[in-house]
Amino acid sequence: MKKLILSIAIFLLIIKINAQTTIIPSEYDSRVITTGMPFLLISSDARSASMGDMGVATSVDAYSQQWNSSKYVFSESKSGVGVSYTPYLSKLVNDIFLGNITYFNRIDERSAFAASLRYFSLGDIEFVADENSSPFIQRPNELAIDGSYALRLSDQFAMSVAMRYMRSDLKLSGVDGDVTAASTFGVDISGYYQSEEEAYSDFNGRWRMGFAIQNLGPKFKYDEVGQENFQPTNLRLGGGFDFIFDQYNKVSVTAEVTKLLVPTPPIYGNEYNYTDNNNNGVYDEGIDDLGSLVAEDVIYKGKDPNVDFLTGIFQSFGDAPGGFSEELKEFTWSLGAEYLYQDSFAFRAGYFNESEEKGARKFLALGAGFKYNVVNIDLSYLFSASKVQSPLENTLRFSLTFNIGAGTYNEY
Repeated sequence: MKKLILSIAIFLLIIKINAQTTIIPSEYDSRVITTGMPFLLISSDARSASMGDMGVATSVDAYSQQWNSSKYVFSESKSGVGVSYTPYLSKLVNDIFLGNITYFNRIDERSAFAASLRYFSLGDIEFVADENSSPFIQRPNELAIDGSYALRLSDQFAMSVAMRYMRSDLKLSGVDGDVTAASTFGVDISGYYQSEEEAYSDFNGRWRMGFAIQNLGPKFKYDEVGQENFQPTNLRLGGGFDFIFDQYNKVSVTAEVTKLLVPTPPIYGNEYNYTDNNNNGVYDEGIDDLGSLVAEDVIYKGKDPNVDFLTGIFQSFGDAPGGFSEELKEFTWSLGAEYLYQDSFAFRAGYFNESEEKGARKFLALGAGFKYNVVNIDLSYLFSASKVQSPLENTLRFSLTFNIGAGTYNEY
């Protein structure tokens, strides 16, 4: 009897050693990080678009609300209104667009507030029951309403906090059972530094630096039974320098990096039983025998992305399955330059770069600006430099700014 029990125990031990499980990774796993309400990442004003989708460390303008609202306390105008229009997928349709209206007011020497509305329209969608029925038109859309307060903490540095309400109404009556719009809220925290003008050998100069953590807020669902989505929480860091050659000519150069503070999708795979024929504890294709399927879509490499938004922020700096090299690929960067003549005419150029594995957005942008009295008109045009076609390729964007109380403050 003892020999029988011992034999069974040895047999079970052999099975335990030889019969193990392994995960075979999926062959085509996307490395692109996706979020809810991605329209918040589209540059809505022509000036920022023409410099490579940047704005965290550029000089103040009416549209600083989207990039870094702490810049408003450095405005020379008492207040201002900005209106912009960005066609989207203009090669295919003519009714998808992103609109923006922004208002800012510099309260005094040390503080300012601003508010803005961004509206993203997905155009008209017609539903026709039959040839005798009139078409039923629906207009899915998304919007964001925000307000900010900026405070100057020293002569050269300011910080700001912004609150944002976001609403996504993409469901269609008659198609979706629950047509309730998705909504959530977020917070921005930003800072901006602008040095005094300094004299160099052949020119004067000024340094600029800025940071912003945007769309800090809870996850949300598009429908009750759907998955939770992260907001496009992101970190922006930038710096620049103004070459002031004389009272008429100035050249500004700026660089910016951005990273989504959202978990990287792991590499998934299917888990199988296998017989470890060479007893090395690892599945060797062609040597070990692959057995039955144990589980589908389990994490092969990386971390579980199903975490709350705060955990996701910290996790986003070290969860890429490819290690540090993949983390670096998650940073986008842009370079931009602006030539300003007599504060009346501006010529701009920029370049934006994103890793091939993380979306492959690469484009060149050109733009110009004109100022007449208190009105600014800005234009920009985008040229794609990627094999992936941009929805904004060959798109002309417009921005209009009204400066109220121009020259009230002297910052330069």
